[in-house]
Amino acid sequence: MPLKDLPPDARPREKLLARGPGALSDAELLALLLRTGIQGKGVLQMADELLHLKKDSTPGNTDGGFDGISGLLHATADDLKRVKGLGPAKRAELVAVLELARRAMAQQLKERTVFADPDTIKHYLKLHLAAKGHEVFAVLFLDAQNRLLAMEELFRGTLTQTSVYPREVAVRALHHQASAVVLAHNHPSGTVQPSRADEALTQTLKSALALLDIRVLDHIIVGPGQALSMAEKGLL
Repeated sequence: MPLKDLPPDARPREKLLARGPGALSDAELLALLLRTGIQGKGVLQMADELLHLKKDSTPGNTDGGFDGISGLLHATADDLKRVKGLGPAKRAELVAVLELARRAMAQQLKERTVFADPDTIKHYLKLHLAAKGHEVFAVLFLDAQNRLLAMEELFRGTLTQTSVYPREVAVRALHHQASAVVLAHNHPSGTVQPSRADEALTQTLKSALALLDIRVLDHIIVGPGQALSMAEKGLL
């Protein structure tokens, strides 16, 4: 049913203005961004299908969805090209929403002590790393109060002690005048359990940075929809 045919109090925009965004379902919020559906498919139906279909990377498949709002937030612009009815304008708006979420969380981290709210940093890293199809090693550089100075993606590919260079991490830490760092990388396979290589790499970097009086506070491993703290697991 087109939105204009719904009762006024059931239309997403009117409901949001009258009752606040918390009153809307995920599909209704997404429908506000999409604005219009396509021939034979209303915008609410389109939003619901986009949220609930499994993400499908089969070549040539144009109907893959993202298995919920979290999956959609981790979608890339290229992922969205596969969804019928999402033209350049709608894709750009959805990607912009994701980028705004990232920037909002980055601003929060820059204004507060990172480890006063460790879940915030996990959410921040999930937004940045969870959707990547290849391994990425990133470092969050922190000041003496453990506030975020910067985040940089330093290495790509399979992570080992020989593919991540402690000297480069140290150079960037000194550049930002960081007092501490949080290491992070993603596991595209989905599991967030650290491997022996992850543990060895963490200890190598911890020892190297200690020579510069720079603390390694954590190493966070990110997978689709989840993140694991090696510090919380006693592995640091």
